Amino acid sequence: MSDNKLSLEKRTVSGKKVASIRAAGFIPSVIYGEEKEPILAQSSYNETEKTLREAGYHSTIDLTVDGKAYMVIVKNIAVDPVTRKIVNVEFQAVSADKPVEATTPIVIVGFDSSEANKLHYVYTQALEEIDVKAKPADLPKELTINASKLADLDDKLTIADLVLPAGVELADKELSSDQVIASLYDPAAEAAAREAEEAAAKEAAAAGETTEAADVPSDNGSKPEESAESSESAEKSEEK
Repeated sequence: MSDNKLSLEKRTVSGKKVASIRAAGFIPSVIYGEEKEPILAQSSYNETEKTLREAGYHSTIDLTVDGKAYMVIVKNIAVDPVTRKIVNVEFQAVSADKPVEATTPIVIVGFDSSEANKLHYVYTQALEEIDVKAKPADLPKELTINASKLADLDDKLTIADLVLPAGVELADKELSSDQVIASLYDPAAEAAAREAEEAAAKEAAAAGETTEAADVPSDNGSKPEESAESSESAEKSEEK
């Protein structure tokens, strides 16, 4: 039994005609899995959005479609790129006793008490979610990873640091245990490096302006030395 519940009704329209369903305040959806043929359904936009927000891709949902119950997980949510509104949902029907794959968020905890935090380092999270495999009742809402031991800039959190709950395994067996989930950086050092680069760029620009000023021709269009040579030639011509 899931904490997330949603009631739907079957729909008969498909293709371009589903625009009328959206205009009426419903989200079209499809349910795959337990039936031989996919079930086309629709549900209230507000109720569906709320349920999807709470369940995400990692928790089961108890659906009721015209009185028939289904346990499902969300496989895909299509969103309009302009309005950011949900335009379609794909559900996968699952069985309570069969393992399924689901995407689970990774949450970093304990960083506040780490030596790295005391040194004012900051972490950047490269991997925010991961696919796991478990029976529906064992699917975790999130996986936590402890960052309290981070101290040096070379320290990292990797797949090997993940602690999986009982009955849960990684869906990708070939995933490297060394894959980085989070790493550290020093914002103060990076800011200083940027300032040094900017100062060097300004010095280079100033040096370039000085060089250009030295090469500016005199009023008669010649460089100073060229003007002197011209005067000497004129004097010799007059003597002749």
